[in-house]
Amino acid sequence: MEINDLDFYLVEIEHTESQRPIRSLLVRLETDSGLVGWGESAVGWRPAELVPRSDAMLATLAGRSVFDVEELHTLEVLADPALRCAVEMASWDLFGRSVGQPLCRLFGGEYRRRIPLAVRLTATAGGPIGQVARELAEQGFHCQIVASSGRASTDLQAVRRMRESVGDRAELRFDVAGRYDLETVRGLCRELESEEIQYLVDPLDTDGLDAVASLRRQTSVPLAVWRTIGGPADVLAAVRSSAASFVVVDLRRVGGLVPARKCAAVADAAEIVALLTGGPSLGIGTAAVLQLAAATPNFSGCNESAYPQLADDVLAESLEIVDGMIAVPQAPGLGIEVDRAKVERYRVT
Repeated sequence: MEINDLDFYLVEIEHTESQRPIRSLLVRLETDSGLVGWGESAVGWRPAELVPRSDAMLATLAGRSVFDVEELHTLEVLADPALRCAVEMASWDLFGRSVGQPLCRLFGGEYRRRIPLAVRLTATAGGPIGQVARELAEQGFHCQIVASSGRASTDLQAVRRMRESVGDRAELRFDVAGRYDLETVRGLCRELESEEIQYLVDPLDTDGLDAVASLRRQTSVPLAVWRTIGGPADVLAAVRSSAASFVVVDLRRVGGLVPARKCAAVADAAEIVALLTGGPSLGIGTAAVLQLAAATPNFSGCNESAYPQLADDVLAESLEIVDGMIAVPQAPGLGIEVDRAKVERYRVT
């Protein structure tokens, strides 16, 4: 079974908690037998680039077996991890469809059938973040992420409003996103030690793990690294430096499901917790996260997803969210079907 066609689509859908819509690159692969697979990632392309890029990509992929997924990670044309993630995802979708099994069964079986989600809110001065956090907790979202505003005082107020609103009904994570220097973050940590934060993500404005490790020795607030994790070697570096108690594995940054599984294995061997995200998704990437999390014991925590906050998706049948969790789709491949009419409706031209 070989690849014989490929299409790229730029699609954009509104996000209910953000002024900016979510824009994704969708990849459609088709085989010589007419089987179709889909992938998704965030790539900073313009609509005019899609046709020439898809033609160039097809020249490389045409005739390749859908089962040779590992080989995709050796191709120069897929050097961009985000693009490789989308193409690899579509290939895995084809793989699963061709054998009639959901991906989780190909990855080792269903360790869990329902995946808990973490949702993200942005800190704003005087905004309704406490009310929104309470409403989300009432819907069953028991893990919420505060995204830094870039102002330490605003961030601290937002965390406190959220904690006051949700009480002990939700775990809070704080994504600093590398916005602050060591002195500022030390001050934030002192203030947050009484707020029972699950962890701070990317606390410093440096990629150096030694600086993060130094901060870890100076605070009782648990730390996590995310944006420096580009593959299993980076997880190993985080372990060796003792920089963090958690690593966040982003499919777009590591380049797909294969390296994400390797990252989880390294973290598991080191007995540190790994969390999974596919980045903002219109449904396809979310399905990939669900399949991988279902089969990977070390991705057992609440994995971040923007899916619950989408105004719509590109799926023929939306994923059902109950009590802050999504059931793992059981159909072959990613377990979902893409609605081509929706793709055309939200397509960026």
